[in-house]
Amino acid sequence: MNRTAIYRILTCGIAAVWIAMGLFCKVLNMVPRHQEIVARILGSEYAPVLTKAIGLGEIAMAAWILSGIRPRLAAVTQILVVGTMNVLEFILAPDLLLWGRLNAVYAAMFMIVVGYNEFVLRRKAEPG
Repeated sequence: MNRTAIYRILTCGIAAVWIAMGLFCKVLNMVPRHQEIVARILGSEYAPVLTKAIGLGEIAMAAWILSGIRPRLAAVTQILVVGTMNVLEFILAPDLLLWGRLNAVYAAMFMIVVGYNEFVLRRKAEPG
């Protein structure tokens, strides 16, 4: 399999993560602990609305990734968003995370994949 194919597959996989987390976990509230995390960090009064708004933002992130518009900015934005969210969760809501503080390891791995895909694979996949 060539680098271009791997880049495209990883890009679709990364977008799928954003869609799954946004649509299923937050907008459709299929994983209620996401709303509990939002309530813990931002307050319970508006947690349902804010959780759905965050989910819609995650779906928009997937659309941005798939659009191919400013892909480097999209990658940096993803890394910053995931990093920020995970630092807040690590400090303020570790008991609500699926793997507790170990979630930070999975977040770091996701950020590395995003960065590698955009800044290493994409460059090598581009012709000449």
